[in-house]
Amino acid sequence: MTVTPLAEGPDGQPRCAWCLATPAYQHYHDTEWGFPVGDDRRLFEKISLEGFQCGLSWLTILNKREAFRAAFAGFDFEAVARFGEADVARLLQNPGIVRHRGKIEAVINNARCAIALREKEGSLAAFFWRFEPDPVVHARRGLVAETPESAALSRALRKQGWRYVGPTTLHAFMQAMGLVNDHAPGCCTRARAEAARQAFRRPA
Repeated sequence: MTVTPLAEGPDGQPRCAWCLATPAYQHYHDTEWGFPVGDDRRLFEKISLEGFQCGLSWLTILNKREAFRAAFAGFDFEAVARFGEADVARLLQNPGIVRHRGKIEAVINNARCAIALREKEGSLAAFFWRFEPDPVVHARRGLVAETPESAALSRALRKQGWRYVGPTTLHAFMQAMGLVNDHAPGCCTRARAEAARQAFRRPA
């Protein structure tokens, strides 16, 4: 079983090695990644940004996150769903984001799908959290690019018309939003993330 490698941070604490490239990346790792999220807007933001990440690094997207938030109405999916061709043209001229027409149009499409999903399921959170893997089973997997649960979520969203929601993208989404705790054993943040997951009330 392959696990995420550890490295010593500037404070001497062991962390997942991937987060040590910049202080902002470490802060994201220590305070966000792997902590459970039940807020629909944050979930929509993350699934949108994961789509933009395709072919790029997460650090690139993280460094542009505030510009993305400004460009996409704070990822209020009701507002984004009203975007039209003029908004696509405006976003393609925005140097602060990733100017990829397909990905921009996917976010707008997915915002409309998100409204329909919320009307059907009550909330995005209630739907996404149904795909939470069994933690014991997941712990045996080690470092993987996708899981049966991320593949199942991908199929379910694609069936409803979502775009840029492949199994690998959704596994990264599930890791970040705390549906799994993939902080490496020995990482100084792992126990805090797990405590947050234990205290988290799964949306119904």
